[in-house]
Amino acid sequence: MMKTLLHALRVLMLCCGIWFAAGANAAPVPAVGSNAPDFSLADQNGVLQSLSQYRGKWVVLYFYPKDDTPGCTEQACKFRDDFAVLKILGAEVLGISVDDHASHVDFARKHKLPFPLLSDKDGNVASAYGSLRDLLITRIAKRNTFLINPQGRIERVYQGADTAKNSAEIIAALRQLTGKP
Repeated sequence: MMKTLLHALRVLMLCCGIWFAAGANAAPVPAVGSNAPDFSLADQNGVLQSLSQYRGKWVVLYFYPKDDTPGCTEQACKFRDDFAVLKILGAEVLGISVDDHASHVDFARKHKLPFPLLSDKDGNVASAYGSLRDLLITRIAKRNTFLINPQGRIERVYQGADTAKNSAEIIAALRQLTGKP
């Protein structure tokens, strides 16, 4: 009995060590003021979207864990509901997760999302933004949002973004940065 318990404890400690080590190798989040890493990914309509094509505009680049889950749906729908205000402030919205194209099609259609959802199936873009969580058996995007200025530099970073407040935070920052009401 004691031997079995000790073995179980060793296995648990090994698993915890592997779990924490997996997060230790994560890429850092790009610093405010640095150039935003460029990328090209297909959206839910099969259109290739590159960050560089948005040069001259503000970009709200948000990473989220999983299509059609409660927090991700709340965040996406807040951006949807505030989309007209974000456009008036000169911003484009891009959502990225490691979900596949078909999942993005269903999620965007179901919630009538008016902005591109980009499929980062291999996680390379999420990793470049320090926003990939490797859980050993699966990988998901961390809930991080980046406000990128028209020159392609990171202006603000929202790590562990609050799904209920993220869109409002972005709008407040854009109003401050652009001087628009």
